[in-house]
Amino acid sequence: MPVSLVFTSDTHVPKRARDLPDRLWTAISEADVVVHAGDWVDAALLDRFETRSRRLVAVYGNNDHGALRERLPEIARAEIEGLRFAVVHETGDAKGREERCAARFPDADVLVFGHSHIPWDTTASTGLRLLNPGSPTDRRRQPHGTYVTAVADDGRLHDVTFHAVPPRR
Repeated sequence: MPVSLVFTSDTHVPKRARDLPDRLWTAISEADVVVHAGDWVDAALLDRFETRSRRLVAVYGNNDHGALRERLPEIARAEIEGLRFAVVHETGDAKGREERCAARFPDADVLVFGHSHIPWDTTASTGLRLLNPGSPTDRRRQPHGTYVTAVADDGRLHDVTFHAVPPRR
């Protein structure tokens, strides 16, 4: 049975934005599974995700401390529709990322990560798919913020879509 997913990371609320974009909140409320790859900054945002998500798979990031580190793991794993997901905040330098992550997560089919705020979608030689949804609130050197939606079904990840979040005015 198809499972709808939302991937996000590096939300940095309330430091980089007062709140998430409305359309991301809508996607979170409608998804079967929400994956957050760290850098929440405030446990109040985690509370809101837990209230709105049917199922949340999440980790802490390098900017998360205190209650966030107490409530969230550094690495999360989940099996969804025959796909083995791993979630971590940091993966290191972009150079050599695919093979380094394939060696670190040999039992995963999909690795969701954050930290760079740069959208990323590649596949290692082992078949591990690496996805970074970017950041919906802090685009850094990107033209806009981003988050990702996808569908897991019968051991496949498809309809992977990077959604542009225009800057708030």
